[in-house]
Amino acid sequence: MSSRRRAAPPPELPGYTFVELIGSGGFADVYLFEQHMPRRRVAIKVLHTDRMSRSALAEFAAEANVMAMLSTHPSIVTVYGVGQAPDGRPYLVMEYAPRPTLQARYRTRPLSVAETLRVGIMIAAAVETVHRAGVMHRDIKPANVLFTEYDHPALTDFGIASTSALETAAGVSIPWSAPEMFADQPFGGPEADVYALAATLYTVLAGHSPFEAERAANSLELIDRIERMPAQGVPRPDVPDSLQRTLLRALSKSPADRHSTALAFARALQKVQIELSMAVTVIDIIDDSPGRQNEDAEADGLTRVRSVMSITPLAAAAALTPADPVVDSAAVPAPRAAVDVEPRQLRRRTRSAAPSLWSKPWGRVTIITSAVALVAAVFAASILTTSVRAPDATPSSAPQNIVVAAVPAPQNVAGRVEGDAVVFTWTNPDALPDDRYLWNLVSAGRDEEAEIVDLPTVTVPRGNAVQVCIAVSILRDNGAASTEPARLCAP
Repeated sequence: MSSRRRAAPPPELPGYTFVELIGSGGFADVYLFEQHMPRRRVAIKVLHTDRMSRSALAEFAAEANVMAMLSTHPSIVTVYGVGQAPDGRPYLVMEYAPRPTLQARYRTRPLSVAETLRVGIMIAAAVETVHRAGVMHRDIKPANVLFTEYDHPALTDFGIASTSALETAAGVSIPWSAPEMFADQPFGGPEADVYALAATLYTVLAGHSPFEAERAANSLELIDRIERMPAQGVPRPDVPDSLQRTLLRALSKSPADRHSTALAFARALQKVQIELSMAVTVIDIIDDSPGRQNEDAEADGLTRVRSVMSITPLAAAAALTPADPVVDSAAVPAPRAAVDVEPRQLRRRTRSAAPSLWSKPWGRVTIITSAVALVAAVFAASILTTSVRAPDATPSSAPQNIVVAAVPAPQNVAGRVEGDAVVFTWTNPDALPDDRYLWNLVSAGRDEEAEIVDLPTVTVPRGNAVQVCIAVSILRDNGAASTEPARLCAP
């Protein structure tokens, strides 16, 4: 397993109060901040100081532009603004939502067929919208599918998305990448994103990526299997043949043999829902071509099409350099909430957090419907629930800092071997109703990827390791955590 660099100290940002570290990746750290005006919690992604070359800054600004252009879609994360901290580090401000990622969900237990279809169709609609804007995502995977407080999936991490030709496979996530991404001259069009989405859905059903082999190396050997080995069906008896065929087609070695568009893939998933007598998930698409809008909308009555609404980030984002003066643009309004994490390095497992953890800037109506796509005002909505997002409460006249009380460390940490895994348990000496637990693997004295779980237990695969070590802390609902984590190695 790979080691994780330690996060840099959070920047001091005017108008914000630091709460906690959310995650740390190869290019940026992500922190939870309390924004003073309007009062809300936001996720702020900060570029590493060692990545502040002109090319890295250009990529960072490009990510802000892509996200801002597309974030009106209900299944794409929202960016609020960009800026440069007093210490020179560029940052993106995004809305924070505490629901567990798709990766965290399937690592707890594989998803049901119904949930997989619902999520797959919604994310496919987001991918289709991305493609119609001339952008390829190029890193679709379970960790990059987040969930709002209302359990709506949202696609994130456009760090390597591009409108240009792919020149290198650097930065892609191997287990979910299409074979053509590993060619001597990598290439990846819409079919590559369709492949990655299918591989993601396969993963959440099977509990592992399509070509991941138990007790086998997952680097060069994995790439070789992706390039040469035919995909096998999901090893679950409850997965219908129609869904198996849809996934296997999307996982074809040749791009020409896959679904040609994400929309076609979404419609194939809808047909499975119809076959299983499930409520059919509506496909939301943003497009500025009237002719194609009519064609999509009339195809089956289950596709909603809207014109593109672009949100342009402040011009400072495109011109950031290490020598630039401070720019703070914290409040570019956006109509839909999302979470931004560094999915390559952070996995979160949580239950629904308190409503205060997700701000409600514009309001969103979600409409339940069985067959007809209903447009509610301007914003897209889920057909599975009916709810109204209330606007933010009027913030107080003076900013209030968050008071973080001391949190004890877990006690009675124990580990026992069960087959090929180690089951760790612990107790909470001062348990509160909304307590969760932040844990991570420790390898050679270095902390690995962080995860959050609801219950005081976690099961860790042993792999080839002689000993498995973890560190665990209590995590309060207000963001406070144990000052020092409890640590244990087993067996």
